[in-house]
Amino acid sequence: MSAPAGPPQGRAAPSGGGERSSLRGEISKLVVVGVGLIGGSCALALRRAGAVDEIVGVGRTRANLDTARERGIVDRALTLDGDWAREAADADVVLVAAPVAQFPSLFAALAPRVGAETVVTDAGSTKQDVIAAARNALGPKFAAFVPGHPIAGTEHTGAAAAFPALFDHRSVILTPLPETAAQGVERVAAMWRLCGARVGTLAPDRHDAIFAAVSHLPHVLAFALVAELAARPDAAAYFDHAASGFRDFTRIAGSSPEMWRDIALANRDALLAEIDGYGEALKATRALIAAGEARALGALFAQASTARRAWEARRTQPVVQDK
Repeated sequence: MSAPAGPPQGRAAPSGGGERSSLRGEISKLVVVGVGLIGGSCALALRRAGAVDEIVGVGRTRANLDTARERGIVDRALTLDGDWAREAADADVVLVAAPVAQFPSLFAALAPRVGAETVVTDAGSTKQDVIAAARNALGPKFAAFVPGHPIAGTEHTGAAAAFPALFDHRSVILTPLPETAAQGVERVAAMWRLCGARVGTLAPDRHDAIFAAVSHLPHVLAFALVAELAARPDAAAYFDHAASGFRDFTRIAGSSPEMWRDIALANRDALLAEIDGYGEALKATRALIAAGEARALGALFAQASTARRAWEARRTQPVVQDK
C-alpha cells in the first residue's frame, strides 16, 4: 500500500486525455470522512483536476481539520461528535477514509442521511469486513455503496501529509457486488481516474487474499522487526548503526499503528496464512545458509531480484486512460 513520499504540490491541472476534461466539475459536493493522507490527497487531486466544487471534511480532531482548511483541502469541516452525516443528503460522493474499525459506526450514522443520488465509497485496505459492515448498516441503500481501495500511501499521516500527486500512476481497486449500482461504480471510477490513478476490479475475497501478501504482511514484518530490536537491552547500538537497508525495509513501520492494527485484525485469516507461508520460506532460506548452499542461495536471491526489478518497471509506467 505504500508509495514514495512526496511534497505537497500546486493545483495546476495535469495534462491528460479527453476523459479528464469532459468530467471537470462532475462532483458538485464531496464529503471526506477522515481527512488524512488518503482522504486529503484525494481532495487535493480533485481540486488539481478542477473536478470538484465543494469539499466537506469530517474527522475526529479539530486540529487536523483546521490544518485541512488552512491547506485548502476542504472548504468546511465538521467533527464526528456533531451532526456531520447531514452533509450526505446532497453530496455526490461520500468517501470514507478512516481506520476500518470505525466503519460500522460511520456507516450507521450515514444510513438514514444518504441522499437519493449520493454514492458512498471507501478507501479501506480490507474489503470483506467493510462490505459486511456496509450491508448491515446501509440496508436498502447498500446498492449505493462502492467498495474501493486506493493502492497508494506513505508512512506519514494526517492532513499535513496529503499531496495531490499521491495517486498518479497508482492503482485503485474497486470490489463491487452484483447489487452495486452500475452508475455508482462509474462515478467512483471516474473520480479516481481524475486523481491520476488506474482503476481495476477484484472480487472482495481475492482482494483480501492478495493484499494480505503484498501489503499487510510487509507492514507486519516491518513493525515486528523494529519492535524486536527496540526491545533489546542494547537497542540504541543497533539503531545507531542502522543504514539505508534498514531504513528502506522498515520505512512503513512509521505508519499509523491504529490503522495497521485494525487492518491486521480485519484480515486476520488471510494474514495468518501469509505469515505461516513466509515463515516456511524463511526456514527454507535459513537451511540454505546453514548448509552453505551458495549456488542455491544465489539462485534464490537472483530470482527475487529479477522479479522485484520487473515489478518496479511495471509500477512506474504512465497511466493510459480508457477513452
